[in-house]
Amino acid sequence: MKFVAAIALALAATASAFAPSKDASARASVAVQETVADLEVLAKKLNPVIGFYDPINLSAAEFWGTSNESTIGFLRHAEIKHGRVAMFAFVGYS
Repeated sequence: MKFVAAIALALAATASAFAPSKDASARASVAVQETVADLEVLAKKLNPVIGFYDPINLSAAEFWGTSNESTIGFLRHAEIKHGRVAMFAFVGYS
């Protein structure tokens, strides 16, 4: 009986995670296109010991003829996506 109650509670909790927000103003717009200067300031604020570390100079690249800001946005998006896939793979195969 306790097992069934625990399963029901777990399913109810996970279903509420995907419910839409009632407050439309709660969503924040996030700008993912930043300049190299923005990245340097953010890196120094988040880790003052190391600071900005870009050993292969990807922050200066321009992929597919786009601007530098678009490339930085693409790289940030790709890093988040691949990090989520890696976390999923670890949980799925552990």
